[in-house]
Amino acid sequence: MEKLFKLKEHGTTVGREILAGLATFLAMAYIIVVNPSILSKTGMSFAGVLFATVLVSSFSSIAMGLYANLPFALAPGMGINAFFTFTMVLGMKVPWETALGAVFISGVIFLILSIFKVRITIVKAVPSSIRYAIAAGIGLFLTLIGFEEVGFIVHNPATIVGFGGLTLKVILFLVGLFITSILVIKKVRGDLVIGIITTSVIALIVSLIGTSTGALKEAIVTPPKAIFALPSLDTFFKLDIIGALKFGMIGPIFALLFTDMFDSISTFLGVAQVAGLIDKDGQPVNVGKALLVDAASTTISGLFGTSSGTTYIESAAGVEEGGRTGLTAVVTGLLFLPFMFLSPVLSFIPSVATAPVLVIVGVFMMKPVTDLDWKKMDEAIPAFLALILVPLTYSITQGIIWGFLSYTIIKVLTGKAREIHWMLYIIDAFAILSLILPML
Repeated sequence: MEKLFKLKEHGTTVGREILAGLATFLAMAYIIVVNPSILSKTGMSFAGVLFATVLVSSFSSIAMGLYANLPFALAPGMGINAFFTFTMVLGMKVPWETALGAVFISGVIFLILSIFKVRITIVKAVPSSIRYAIAAGIGLFLTLIGFEEVGFIVHNPATIVGFGGLTLKVILFLVGLFITSILVIKKVRGDLVIGIITTSVIALIVSLIGTSTGALKEAIVTPPKAIFALPSLDTFFKLDIIGALKFGMIGPIFALLFTDMFDSISTFLGVAQVAGLIDKDGQPVNVGKALLVDAASTTISGLFGTSSGTTYIESAAGVEEGGRTGLTAVVTGLLFLPFMFLSPVLSFIPSVATAPVLVIVGVFMMKPVTDLDWKKMDEAIPAFLALILVPLTYSITQGIIWGFLSYTIIKVLTGKAREIHWMLYIIDAFAILSLILPML
């Protein structure tokens, strides 16, 4: 154990690393339910996506621990799963099998870019203001999805969107939102998971009482018929790589690349800083190995049947508990495995229980907005366009594209072309191509 993880060198112990792994798991365990809940809207099997989610989270986290010796855990990313579902499949009408093929291809490109260190060049080319804005835009997007999921926000022909009224579903959602909010504010370990479970139980009680008394015609949630079941292979190796190689898929693959790339880099920088895992040049230690694991996580995600895997900022929970080595990530990965047999009991969790988590995650993702310099208009305007167009167009791709293009155009026209990295022009070319191809 000492030889593998160098515990003494990092000033930690086996017991501390195990507790840290547990803390990280509790902080991110909500993805076991939320990811299948989102992806199942595409027609994918809830049980199949749950199995894929558990496998990707477990294998990727263990690989990070053993190969990179870092306390970073991975799982299918929030935001990326929304892009997969609402932009690619439901918006662009891409079959989910083809979308999985796109995830796989983006993973292969990740690996190539990481091996040849091109990925770091791309990261440096994209302005920090655009990165912050897109992260916040994705947070708003998830929040919109959460409100829409329960009918809090509905389509209104006169005003585009509107308030859906205080239905029972909305009331239960609000109860769950406030319960989860209090848990988050009080910094209760496993706050999001506890919020999901509590809201689900409340919804079940209301449903049972309502249907038995005749107050409800239809139950909001029904008790699970079983607790355990063998893992489902409904999405396992069901990807369509050939379909994903069409020209029309360039835009979505580019968006998958970008979103995962900057999500993981931002997480590495943030968590490594907190953990003190920084080298003499100010870069996260073993960042090359970490990027390879992150890229491999995306690749196996497409194979197993879920949206892209990425490094989770919730890893900071384990770091705060003293986790400093890969043993933390290994423990987190192992804790995911038992849940592959719990699809019946997890599939009963209603949208009123998962929607509050989408709103809370949206709050978390708004934090980068505070790092934007709103006084520099040549930075603020492109950033604002990127931020606001993600939810308003219901497309992460459009937010990314117009953020990049507006930044370049404004800088060039204001005589600040020197501030633009040469790689950004290449990225802009792909962005323009993704806009033109659907018109051909």
